[in-house]
Amino acid sequence: MEIPVELIRKLPKTDLHVHLDGSLRPETLLALGERAGVELPFRDRDAVLAYMHGRDVPDLTHYLQVFDLTLAVLQTREALRQAAFELAEDAARENIWYTEVRFSPILHTRGGLAHPDIVEAVLEGLREAESRYVIRTGAILCGIRTISPEMSLELARLTVSFKGRGVVGFDLAGAEKDYPAKDHREAFYETRNHNISTTVHAGEDFGPPSIHQALHYCGGHRIGHGTRLCEDGDLMSYVNDHRIPLEICLSSNLQTKTTTLQHHPFRLYFDAGLRVTLNTDNRLVSATSMTHELDLACRAFQLDIYDLRRLLIHGFKSAFLPYADKADLLRSAVDAMDRLFEEYFPGSYHRLRSFL
Repeated sequence: MEIPVELIRKLPKTDLHVHLDGSLRPETLLALGERAGVELPFRDRDAVLAYMHGRDVPDLTHYLQVFDLTLAVLQTREALRQAAFELAEDAARENIWYTEVRFSPILHTRGGLAHPDIVEAVLEGLREAESRYVIRTGAILCGIRTISPEMSLELARLTVSFKGRGVVGFDLAGAEKDYPAKDHREAFYETRNHNISTTVHAGEDFGPPSIHQALHYCGGHRIGHGTRLCEDGDLMSYVNDHRIPLEICLSSNLQTKTTTLQHHPFRLYFDAGLRVTLNTDNRLVSATSMTHELDLACRAFQLDIYDLRRLLIHGFKSAFLPYADKADLLRSAVDAMDRLFEEYFPGSYHRLRSFL
């Protein structure tokens, strides 16, 4: 059963793992660079895409180096507002109904901005997109493994200060090897003690012990990537039993050489019943969109419309939203999905309604 890309684009979707500094429009990166007087190693849109996505990187650490360029132009309130607005706008245009945009304020202070001002600028851009399009958004603030645990704690307190004002969670990002999550557990204590949701990048370029720390030291409610979870069957069962969502990012995983498409554990996780979600990670750096990620999964793992529907539902169920809001959004999304599936595949409606 071949699923048309046109249908995938129309379906209601989520994107729960997307980085602001990795998702600039190529044209915006060029314009902001010129405005800020930043010397960039490219001059046009095609050159931006070739540089960002065409590099042959050996691992995650080298993959992350390109962010020095995008961060160089995201050092003013207006640049941050514009980037956040355009990211949400691009999401809405491919029928993403809910997205969570993550960033680390400490990476945007070169121009003298205070951390609260940085968060406000991003939230302003997201709110503007919500006022213009059919989309809901949330922001996730990131600690970084390679910085001091004390700074992560400061960012956790910043997260708490924006609770209920657009910030919906706290994350720990950055290179895993030699930078254990458990060193930052005080930051996670701070956020969890204020009833704030958490997610942790883990199991991307390091094995199951990284995921173990994310769950059992940091109390993560979701796992970013989790590609190497399959190496520990007992831990995988724990994740499954406790319905801990995995934020899978296929194109990013391939680009960083975390795995190959042939050996990616997506299908293993999905068939085992884990709450797998698909996400973009970095729309610019990985040259992707949610439509592309879903199309790639459908083709690579032979997903049918019933699989695709379950995958989309996983995304809505995993959102960092209050339960009542999430339930309402999920019901509306399922109704919209099923109408579209019936339009493209007549006769599917009644079977679809038997699954949730």
